[in-house]
Amino acid sequence: MSKIWFITGSSRGFGRRFVEAALSRGDKVAATARDTAALADLVTAYEDAVLPIALDVTDRGAVVEAVERAHAYFGRLDVVVNNAGYAVFGMVEELSEEQIRDQFETNFFGALWVTQAALPFLRAQGSGHIVQISSFGGVTTWPHMGGYHASKWALEGLTDTLAQEVAAFGIKVTLVEPGNFATDAAGSSGVHAEPLSVYDGVRAAVVDAFSGAPAGDPAAAGPALLKIVDAENPPLRVFFGSSSLPVVSQVYAERLKTWTDWAHVSALAEGSQV
Repeated sequence: MSKIWFITGSSRGFGRRFVEAALSRGDKVAATARDTAALADLVTAYEDAVLPIALDVTDRGAVVEAVERAHAYFGRLDVVVNNAGYAVFGMVEELSEEQIRDQFETNFFGALWVTQAALPFLRAQGSGHIVQISSFGGVTTWPHMGGYHASKWALEGLTDTLAQEVAAFGIKVTLVEPGNFATDAAGSSGVHAEPLSVYDGVRAAVVDAFSGAPAGDPAAAGPALLKIVDAENPPLRVFFGSSSLPVVSQVYAERLKTWTDWAHVSALAEGSQV
């Protein structure tokens, strides 16, 4: 049976690829974007199988209306994909209040509003799958992206909790954590803070670390997501891209070692000894 999707940030990047993958196999999609003109070719090709909806996910009222409209149009919702998002680039000291607040409004609150709007429909039908597009940067960090990391780490914590809360209603939850892909995340999609020269050396080191790193093909992400939503027992977390697992494995090993090395202080803090 074909699935009904609700996907945010559908105009380009991963969102566009997810929409194309779903439609190409006969599923139906409510595709949201700030500017739906980018979806015109899909409407021409797939007609009423795609419902374009103009949406700014930071507008909670508009989000509720969009989800209700999609449900009324298709009669149900099977897969909700919170893909809308972008990255702010800047050292922590460089970030303006507006930049960090806007980062959270889209990456965190936007996903929260869509999730809250969809849950009553999913609970009523006793099924559904919520997919949050997080990031490799949602479980590890590097300099120059503290605001972005903070928003994705917040999304990870919220979603981990959500999965525990809704499992009894037959609702599945997955965090997709893409690594380095050939998107325009650092280009027109990104926001760059005003640089402070004192951090030029740190900035250069980050650029050097990522220069020449292999980038995944966003077109392959669509079929990969189909595998996730078709799985009987989908994962709570999954990396998109093969380079993330070795890095995160090392990061987690280092965290466990640090906690273990300082366990005597942990015990001291509660008045006991190890």
